[in-house]
Amino acid sequence: MNQLYGIVFVVCAAAAFATLDTTTKYVSVAVPFAVVMWFRFGFQVLTTSAWLAHRTGTWCLASQHLRLQMYRGVLLSLSSILAFFSLKLIPVGDFTAIMMLTPLLMTVVAALAMNEQVSRLRWLLVCMGFVGAMVVIRPGHDGFTWGAVLPLVLVLTSAGFQMLTYKLAQLDDAATTHAYTGWIGFAMASSALPFVWQDAVAGWSVASVQLGVSAWIVAALLLLIAVSATMGHSLLIKGYAHAPVAVLTPYLYVQIPFAVFGGWLVFAHRLDGWTLLGIVIIAISGVLGTWLTARERQADLHMVLDN
Repeated sequence: MNQLYGIVFVVCAAAAFATLDTTTKYVSVAVPFAVVMWFRFGFQVLTTSAWLAHRTGTWCLASQHLRLQMYRGVLLSLSSILAFFSLKLIPVGDFTAIMMLTPLLMTVVAALAMNEQVSRLRWLLVCMGFVGAMVVIRPGHDGFTWGAVLPLVLVLTSAGFQMLTYKLAQLDDAATTHAYTGWIGFAMASSALPFVWQDAVAGWSVASVQLGVSAWIVAALLLLIAVSATMGHSLLIKGYAHAPVAVLTPYLYVQIPFAVFGGWLVFAHRLDGWTLLGIVIIAISGVLGTWLTARERQADLHMVLDN
């Protein structure tokens, strides 16, 4: 039953992240990234700290692993910045599909940084996933933009973030992790805000004109970004607290159809045959890679127990 809760949490997190990405792409044409990040992390800080203060009487609980919390917060902030500029340049579905390389990259990290034994078949699946990404990006075709390479950089920061999320889920309270991440992101966004604030204030009416909506709608969209991000990461932390990575990772791929639907609904994006093929290759490689990893680790455990 605990694993079922974890799966439900992760599927709901995937829906929240798809909403976050779709809305971010919509407002990115008119609103500076520092303003979007400030709203996004400010809301997380406000809600998480208020809940902690109500529950414990303090806005943030002490962490026994402060350095890991700092690393996680910085990685999420960098990931948010890279995601903002990536979504300005490529469709939501393409962006999400490339981001699904993250679980495959974690296989590489496990082999290089943790000396984990990785079978040839798992390496083959990693290579297949990156081939799928190249099919989606298709360097050299008429619609290619170098902005499509940005998500590949984002995959690196996201892999580190995911590994720290899982590790901290076993070490610190979920609300504590969420609070530290919010405060670090809010501090980074606030430090950048003075450089764009005048343009943001002066261009608020311009943004509403460019988007074809009222200024109140722009504010509501920024709030939606903040709520979606906060809910998504809260649900993800809860999911990892109920089930292991190997069980939950395949369910992260439901974010792809959510993102494709959002891109179609808001931007009328339609997948061409090559993009669809690339997405299928990435999804199959990721799911099989996760299943194979879990199977190999279970076999290693049985071997240890037998000895």
